[in-house]
Amino acid sequence: MNEMELFSVVALLNDIPEKGLVRGQVGTVVEVYAPTAAEVEFIDDQGRTYALTTLRAEQVIRLRHRPYERVA
Repeated sequence: MNEMELFSVVALLNDIPEKGLVRGQVGTVVEVYAPTAAEVEFIDDQGRTYALTTLRAEQVIRLRHRPYERVA
């Protein structure tokens, strides 16, 4: 992921033990501080936040729910 975009769904690429987060957990970008840094919220199945942390773009991968279209 090169740039963080508001409301993007992302997954962690590595564990963050101090936050209780493990690789693969899914969160949503809720605030963008810079093109490569954002606040990401992690919620459970009941909609309760269990982690809110600032992450760098290289710590996550953006998840896509439809085919990716490249712009030529």
